[in-house]
Parts: sequence; structure tokens; C-alpha cells
Amino acid sequence: MSMKLLVTGGAGFIGSNFVHYVYRERPDWQITVLDALTYAGNRANLDGLGESRVKLVVGNICDEKVVDTAVADCDAVVHFAAESHVDNSVHSPWPFVETNLVGTFRILEAVRKHKKRLHHISTDEVYGDLEPGDPKFSESTPYNPSSPYSATKAGSDHLVRAWIRSFGVQATLSNCSNNYGPYQHVEKFIPRQVTEILGGRRPKLYGTGENIRDWIHAEDHSSAILAILEKGKIGETYLVGVNAEKTNKEVLQLILKLMSKDADDYEHVSDRPGHDLRYAIDSSKIRNELGWQPKYTDFETGLADTVAWYKENEAWWKPQKEETEAKYKELGR
Repeated sequence: MSMKLLVTGGAGFIGSNFVHYVYRERPDWQITVLDALTYAGNRANLDGLGESRVKLVVGNICDEKVVDTAVADCDAVVHFAAESHVDNSVHSPWPFVETNLVGTFRILEAVRKHKKRLHHISTDEVYGDLEPGDPKFSESTPYNPSSPYSATKAGSDHLVRAWIRSFGVQATLSNCSNNYGPYQHVEKFIPRQVTEILGGRRPKLYGTGENIRDWIHAEDHSSAILAILEKGKIGETYLVGVNAEKTNKEVLQLILKLMSKDADDYEHVSDRPGHDLRYAIDSSKIRNELGWQPKYTDFETGLADTVAWYKENEAWWKPQKEETEAKYKELGR
């Protein structure tokens, strides 16, 4: 069945991967991307997609009129748009409050007014962190955010659930583990390490590197979102992960291996404030109820594909690099 889909934040990392995925997998769908094109959004992320099927609207999700117009003209909304970098949230929390809370409010009011289907994208960081032996996060894990980023995402989740219950908004939610893949800004962990090596510099590791993340390729996240949008039960939350827990040190050493460098060819830098120890996702609900299965079950294969993409797309990431590293230098990281 043909659909007119609105994707907020669709020129960002995960959003643009989703747009590419839907463009390929649902050739009769029309896609409108609403993106403010902040530093994390990039028109080039949508290159290669036919303009007859994908339209970019440059606008802010906090702008009531822009959001109302975009939502009125679609069948369903997938809401990615968010401020998402923990370091930035510690340095300057207000943009996170504005975008993640006020912006989500604007989306909710528009889908309520126009009676549209909504899927809201969130993060596993809303649950806080785990000790190494603790059970994985599940849909029933209490929220315990530890940064302005995760706190505002937790708040946005609560808003969505309140609008479902109070106003009957037709919405689902998903919380996902750490994504990697093409189009990820070089401020993030994996592309930062890869581009440092490509630039002839030693990559940098926060603290001891023992922090554990559950990594998922952005294409697998995209397929999960599409499954929830088409088959998910209204009002339900689905956790998305692929059982790929790795310490930051392990990830960095695997990158070094894939790029033909010595395993110890990196520098230690000061840890970030309040750095969560471990995230881990129990994704049995989406697998059992919706039949979702990931493609990239082998992390090294997905990471090798990602490294190859950054090698082949220097023109995409190089303009971001100098400014990003200048910011990190100010923070001593």
C-alpha cells in the first residue's frame, strides 16, 4: 500500500539511513524529510534519491506552523529529529531541552490535530547504565537518565505515552542501542576514530575504555523501525538491539586491526563527566512479536563496511573534521 511518510531529522545520521532504506524497500512510498540542517544534518546524506519521491523541507520541529503543514500532508510520521551528542548536552543543555522536549510536543500536537500515525525514536540511554553482570534493558526497565541528552529523551518518551493515553494518539515507540554505519558525524565514537587514522593521527580513547555499548548497524535499526511502523501495536514500546556488546577499547582495537594498525596505536584522553558504564538491549519482544531479524549479526563485518565507507567518502566527512577536533581540544578530549 502506498504511503506518504514524513521523516523528521531525515537528513541526519540514523534518519537518512532510514530514508535510504525505505526508498529502496518501499518503491511506491513518497517521503518528505523535515530537517533544520544543523551541523548534524546534511543535504548530501540524501544524494542519489530521486526528487520525484523524496522532498526535503528545511525547517525546525519547534516551529508550530512548519510542523503543522508537514504533518497535515502525510499519512504517518517517523520522528528522529533530536539533539543527541552527550558531550554537547553537558556543555550546553538548552538546545536539548528545546529540540527534544518542545520539538516533540509540536510533533505530538500536530499528529493529534490531523489524526496521523506516529513512530517515536528514542535511545537506550534513558535507562541509565548497567553493571557488567546486570540483566539487559527491557521494555519494563525503569528510566534512570544520567545526562541532559538522555534526560530530555526520557522526557520526550513520557510526552508520547501521555498523548497516547490522554488523547488517543496513534503512536509507537522504540529505544535503540548505539548505531554505526554511513553518514554518521565525525564527533561520534566510531567515525572519529576512523577519520583520525585516515588523517594520519592516533585515535583517542576516553578513560580506560571499559565502557560497554551494544552496537547495531543503522540499516538493521531502519528495518526494525519499518517493521514497527507497519506491524507494531499502537501504544507499545519495542527495544532494538543485536546482542553486540563491546567495550570501547575492543571497538577501537578492531578499527585499528581493520585499518592495518597496531592494537596499541592510540592515546588515552580524559573521560567525559558521568560516562555511563554499560548499555545492553533485550530485543526479544520485537523479534518474537514482529518477526524482526537483523542482517548484520557479525559486528566485525558491519564495522569493516563502515570503515570502507569513510575511506571512500572523504569529501563527505572532511569539512566536519577540523571544527569537531577543535571542540574536542577545548574539552581536553
